[in-house]
Amino acid sequence: MVGIGERSGQTSVEAALLVPVVLTLVALLVQPACVLYTRAVMASTAAELTRLAATSRGDEEDVRSYALRRLAAVPDLPVFHEGGEGAWEVAVTGPGDEGRVTASVEGRVQPLPLLGVIVAALGTSAGGSVELRVEVTREVRASWIGGDYAEWVGIWD
Repeated sequence: MVGIGERSGQTSVEAALLVPVVLTLVALLVQPACVLYTRAVMASTAAELTRLAATSRGDEEDVRSYALRRLAAVPDLPVFHEGGEGAWEVAVTGPGDEGRVTASVEGRVQPLPLLGVIVAALGTSAGGSVELRVEVTREVRASWIGGDYAEWVGIWD
């Protein structure tokens, strides 16, 4: 017959083995979720920048400030984004006469310690952090529209 003292000793050994395993599994699930959220916000921002570049007459600083307002949805935690607001790299080219706009957004993520070892072993990190880059290219002007870009946006003057 098993006594009460013997049963509780067995339970604490099981808990001592189970708790680290559960915490490791949670960490393995949290990191990809954080990176996917960051990439989703970056992709949305890049898509919005292509539309903005096609319809706006603002300068490069206006486009960057718009992008930073959108990217503020990413928490300022190293697991989501490293370096704060000034660490985002935003670039927009176009639209040219062909009506193509390309927008790119770059940032860095600091992986959790367990995944940091794996990332470093794969050689995909730079200085302990992982670089994320999203680029969106769109045709923002239909091919049947005549004239150049200046004439096209001139209808809003």
